[in-house]
Amino acid sequence: MPKIGVVGTIGGWSSELLADKVAEKTGYRLLIDPKKICLDLRAKTVRYEDTDLAGLDGLMIKKVGARYSPDLLDRLEMLRFLHERGLRMFSNPFAIMRVLDRLSCTVTLAGGGIPMPPTTVTEDVDAALNAVADYGKAVFKPLFSSKARGMKVIPDGPDAPREIAAFKQENEIMYIQKMMDLGGQDLGVAFLGGEYLTTYARRGQDASWNTTTRSGGKYQSYTPSDQTVALAHRAQALFGLDFTCVDVAETPDGPVVFEVSAFGGFRGIQTASGLDAAGLYLDYVLKRI
Repeated sequence: MPKIGVVGTIGGWSSELLADKVAEKTGYRLLIDPKKICLDLRAKTVRYEDTDLAGLDGLMIKKVGARYSPDLLDRLEMLRFLHERGLRMFSNPFAIMRVLDRLSCTVTLAGGGIPMPPTTVTEDVDAALNAVADYGKAVFKPLFSSKARGMKVIPDGPDAPREIAAFKQENEIMYIQKMMDLGGQDLGVAFLGGEYLTTYARRGQDASWNTTTRSGGKYQSYTPSDQTVALAHRAQALFGLDFTCVDVAETPDGPVVFEVSAFGGFRGIQTASGLDAAGLYLDYVLKRI
C-alpha cells in the first residue's frame, strides 16, 4: 500500500480524522506538524523529524497552520520544493498559495469574471473613508484570516475615521467589502477533483453579523440553485484545487462568491449531508497514486 502523509494540525479534528482514514486504508499513519518541517537545500531534502518526506508516495495537505498568516506561505514554499521534485501532493502547494492570501484569491476571481460583493483594497485612509461612505456599512478583513477572525464592521458615520485608523494599525493594506444582507446564511459549496460534491449552509445567530461556527453559526443541509452550483464551479476551476469549498451567498440579484477555501471543510459536509468527505477525498487520492 502507498505511504501517504497528512500535513495538518496535531490534535485538530479534521487533520486527525484524515490521518486516521489514511491509516485505516493503508496501514500507515503520519500526521506532519508543518512547524517542524526542515528544508535542507544543500542535501536537497525536506524532513519531518526522522522521516524524509521524499520517500513518501504522496502528501495530503489539510492544514499548514492553526491560524492564517503569511508564515503559511513560507511553509507551502518548502512543500513546493518537494512537489517540483516529483512528490504528489493534494492540493498542489502553489494552488493553495493562490487562495490563502485573500487579495490574491480576490484578484483571480475578479479576473475570471466571478461576481463578488463590491470590494475596495487600499492603504490610503481617505480612500477607505470614501469606500465606507459609498457602501454605507463595510466589513474590513485581514488578508490572512479564517472564521471572521480580525474582521471589523464599520458603518458610515462620525466614528468611522477612528475605527478605520484602529484597523489600519494592525493591517497596513485594508481589504474593504460592502456589507450585504445575507438573511443570516451563507453557503459552502464543496468540490472534489473539480466535480460538485455537496452544499451546506451556515446559519448565523441573530446576535452575530457573521455566520461562522466560531460565532455560533450552525451547519444545515441545503439544496442550492443550479445557478449557484454553476457559479461556484467556475470559481473553483480558476485554482485547480483537489478539494475545496466555495463560500457563496444567494442574494436577490443572484449568487456572489466571497472566497475559495484553501483546504475545504470536512465537518460542515459531514454534519449537514452525512457524507464522509475525508474518506471520499482519500479514495480520490488513492486512485491517483
